[in-house]
Amino acid sequence: MSIFDRIKNAIFGEAHAAPAPQRLGTASASPSSSAPPTTQPVAPSAPAAAPAPTFTASSAAQSTTAMPRSSQSDEVASSSLASQAPVDVESILNEAVKKSGQKLDWRHSIVDLMKALGMDASLQERKELAQELGYPGDANDSAKMNIFLHKALMKKLSENGGHVPSDLLD
Repeated sequence: MSIFDRIKNAIFGEAHAAPAPQRLGTASASPSSSAPPTTQPVAPSAPAAAPAPTFTASSAAQSTTAMPRSSQSDEVASSSLASQAPVDVESILNEAVKKSGQKLDWRHSIVDLMKALGMDASLQERKELAQELGYPGDANDSAKMNIFLHKALMKKLSENGGHVPSDLLD
């Protein structure tokens, strides 16, 4: 599991851990195969990219109404992504800092953020995270890398369903 995924798991919980684009792509295929026969012939006659928005929208509507009784994890994942409010990253991290019993500044420090989540914040772990997030600079310049990591992490959490304070997205 990637370091970003471990961070996301710690913040969002296991239910929101899967990357949204992969789950939505999987979910759009699964409901279409179990959809009524009237919608199945549309997929072969239309271009490959065209049915995805149609099926995704109808799948989200179907799985939202069926969510409490759904047994398919992909439907549950897509409906929870579609119907739940964004995860409040700020409140979760504030609570994690309180539970840690340490004075940590997660809003400005990637090291403190990782420590608040009970993760290894070593330079090696941060270098690996830098590779995952596409850090273009010198990984031996840890100060610049840490600033990049914090900003990139906040942006990526936001893109994956997290509500991140706007001052941390600038």
